[in-house]
Parts: sequence; C-alpha cells; structure tokens
Amino acid sequence: MGSGQVTDWQGKHVTVAGLGVSGVPAAKALHGLGAKVTVVNDGDDARAREQAAELEALGVTVRLGDGDTLPDSTELIVTAPGWKPDKPLFAAADAAGVPVWGDVELAWRLRKPGAADWLAVTGTNGKTTTVQMLASILEAAGLRTAAVGNIGVSLLDAVLGDEEYDVLAVELSSYQLHWAPSLRAHSAAVLNLAPDHLDWHGSMEAYAKDKGRIYEGNRVACVYNTADKATEDLVREADVEEGCRAIGFTLGTPGPSQLGVVEGLLVDRAFVENRQKNAQELAEVADVKPAAPHNIANALAAAALARAYGVPAGAVREGLRNFRPDAHRIAHVADVDGVAYVDDSKATNTHATQASLAAYDSVVWIAGGLAKGATFDELVAGAAKRLRGAVLIGQDRALIREALARHAPEVPVVDLERTDTGAMLQAVQEARRLARPGDTVLLAPACASMDMFANYNKRGDAFAQAVRELGA
Repeated sequence: MGSGQVTDWQGKHVTVAGLGVSGVPAAKALHGLGAKVTVVNDGDDARAREQAAELEALGVTVRLGDGDTLPDSTELIVTAPGWKPDKPLFAAADAAGVPVWGDVELAWRLRKPGAADWLAVTGTNGKTTTVQMLASILEAAGLRTAAVGNIGVSLLDAVLGDEEYDVLAVELSSYQLHWAPSLRAHSAAVLNLAPDHLDWHGSMEAYAKDKGRIYEGNRVACVYNTADKATEDLVREADVEEGCRAIGFTLGTPGPSQLGVVEGLLVDRAFVENRQKNAQELAEVADVKPAAPHNIANALAAAALARAYGVPAGAVREGLRNFRPDAHRIAHVADVDGVAYVDDSKATNTHATQASLAAYDSVVWIAGGLAKGATFDELVAGAAKRLRGAVLIGQDRALIREALARHAPEVPVVDLERTDTGAMLQAVQEARRLARPGDTVLLAPACASMDMFANYNKRGDAFAQAVRELGA
C-alpha cells in the first residue's frame, strides 16, 4: 500500500472506520473492487443499524459499538474524516504498521488513467461558496465539471462513476487533508486561517499544517490570501512542482502575480502577458452576489484557480453572474419597518461572523449556540462600534455576554434562557425592539447550532419564519 495506485484490491483486508456520508460509499466501493471489508463504528443507534443492514446484505462485515479495536489481518484503514487522530484504533494501526487513508485519499488513489484534474479549496470559511463559484466559472467555459468533496457530492462517486469530467472543483476540510497524504492538485487555494476545530487537531499549528497539505505537489498555482499572512507562509513551506507559482488575491489593487479590485472591477495581473504592466478585467464587483467583502474575496480565489486552469476572462464574468449562493449565507430575508433582516446561520465560528458583521454599518446581532472551545473577545472588540444591540441564545451565550461586557459595555444585551422552538421568534422580536430604521438584524451566531437545532439550516429556517411572522 505504497504511494502508487493500488490496482488489485482482490482479497485485501480493509477496515472502514465509521459509517455515515463517507464510510458507506467507501465500504461499497472497496467491496465492489473485491476487497474483504470490515466496517467498525462507535455508535450502535437505529441509523447505524439501518446502514449496517444495507452493507451486510452486500457481504460486508459490520461491527457496531466498537470503533477502537483493530480487526485481525487489517492491511489498510480507510477512515471517516471526522475521526480524531488520537483514537486507539489509529494507535493500534500505527503499532502494526497499517496505513490510514481518508475517503479523499482513497478517491485520489482510485482515479482512472487520464482522470480529471483537481482544483482544490480549503480555508476556515468560504470553502463551499468558493468551490461553487469555481464550478460555475468552469461550466461557463464549457468544461465538464462538478463541485465535490466536503460539499455533498462524494468524491468517490465522482471518481468511480460513469460521468467523465475534465476538471473537478474540490472542497477539502482540514480533517480530509489530514488523512490525504498523497493528494496532488493541479492548483489549490487556502482562503484564510482562523482557530477552528482545535479540539480535533490539538493545536493551531497542527490545524495550519493540515490545511497546508493542500499545496503539496501543486503543478500550476498555489493561491493565497494577501490579507492573511498565514496562508502565504503555507505556500512558502510547501513542496511544489518546478514552475508552480504563488498567486495572491486581494481586495485592494493587485501587484504582479495577484488578482484584486480596481475601481469596481475584478482584475487579473497574474495570468496575463507582461504582468508588470498589464491587467485583465475579469468581472465587475456587482457581478458577485452578495457583494460583501469576504464574498468578493471568495470570487477572486475562484477566479484565480479558474485562470490557473486556462479559463478565459469572459467565462469568469459569466460564471460569477450565473452563481446563486446557498441558503443561510448572508441571505436577505426581508425588510420590516425599514430594518433589514439577514440570515447568516452558516456563520458557525467567530471568523465567519467577523466577516459577516463587517458587511454592515449598524447591526442588532443575534448570536450564541455551541462555542466549540472558541473565545469571543477579538470578535466583539472588532465589531463593537457597529453594534446597536445584541440578542443572545443557546448554551454558551454567557461567553459572548462576558465578551460584550468587557469590550462593548454600552451595547444593550438581551439574554434569552429559553431553548424551546419558540426561542428564535422571541429573539427576533427582541431584536426588532432594539433596531432602528436603517439597521440590520443579523443572525450570525458564531457558534454551532446543535444545542437547539438539528443543524444550521434549521436554525436559519426558524429565523426566516420568525421574520415572516413579524412582517405579517
């Protein structure tokens, strides 16, 4: 199981760690290739039993309720990306000399000869939007493509399916990169780096190192954010192919080998003849929806990867115009009594919320939920002058309340204890009371949603419903 392609899987003993969105497709794919597959899973709930029954019907062995013991004769582990590196299963594998791959590594190794290139994107925030913008641009250029990876479409399905692609727009999380040692993208971007998932990686250094793996072996371009020095440092540290270039993106005027913004235009000074003197207009800022600063940065990163792949300027403009952002990403819900109500439920960490708050001048902020170890002092201190008021919900709201007391003591705060389904309606009503015409009531929780809602989508839906009830 070295670094090359494995061509003969017949009879190989492979353990798949974890059921769920990556484990089930991986088990099916490996079984289909002739491997002897055992799936191990920590949980033993109704959902797991249902998935287990489906796999057992194919002839796959499934062990529920024990994800820590290494099955006998295992030659390879393929793990779900969320499994922490310090699990006993991996310590046992290490001791036995058994390699561990993630689903991305498996997909990379299973590519057919002459398969599609990968344009890869990671970062703490903006990954999904950037990858979807990139796919839209590639489509506008007439290329057969798909947005895949940490985004819904399984990479394994894309690699093993009958559909033939020219190039794939691939979203990769830090977890996926951790378990993908031999991935080598055509070009890749790290959008930004902020503390996130530190409970999983153990430290900011380990998190950054895993993000930086995306640049390893790039052939054409390593795209970085000039406003985030850590991303440029990762490019410097990467071992890339001869001739691969560092390409920056900036919300200011671009220098040579950068993309940026000049007088309301997105321009390219990287992939043009004589980049010392020339710039190519790609699109107007108005072509980016919504044209919030962090979303313009996403568009520039997507454009840089597309241009690295040789896409003409006209396709960048068309692709950005065609793109429609997903729900719950700075989505304008309604105006009520001169106040705008905006749903950014997807802002599940402080970095995303910082970008969201920066898009508005006067905000009544609805925040709170599960903090996942985050601290809020820097976020609140940076946003204090924009805050008209704050309404706090969820389990870890006290952490935000304390940061507000320290850094924005004059901002009125409503602290809601209730966690039932009516809590969001009350939060929106309290926000309305605090808001003045011209303000924005912004749901940008800076926290995960699972303390009160099934996911951030449900949280955003509850907000939108509450706003509609106000309007009625």
